[in-house]
Amino acid sequence: MTQFIGAVLISAATLTNPTTPANPTTPKALSFQTSAFVTVNNEIRVAVNKTADMPISVILRDSKNNVLFEQMMGKKEVQYAVKLKVDQLADGEYELEVKSREGSIRKQLTLGTKPVETPNRVVAMQ
Repeated sequence: MTQFIGAVLISAATLTNPTTPANPTTPKALSFQTSAFVTVNNEIRVAVNKTADMPISVILRDSKNNVLFEQMMGKKEVQYAVKLKVDQLADGEYELEVKSREGSIRKQLTLGTKPVETPNRVVAMQ
């Protein structure tokens, strides 16, 4: 039996690395806020709140840039939340991206499995 470990994520304060497509080095205030964290069930919960009428995409990619999950948030939706079940994914590096036409927020995450350790006991009788 193995035990799942998810090393991740972030709150809205640390999940803010937005850049504009025209100038990727200049931070820009986006019209949406997002947060992501690992739940006690080892799922990734992503929440998005926005203030402008524009579509937003939530994307999870593996290290080879393959899209594993993609969901669009319609331009009229104001709030969005999803739990991503990652227990079937292989150990490794992944990227979570929340993007709009204004820019994107990307965060790296690592999934790993920790082997269960057998306790070593010493029993002594006198």
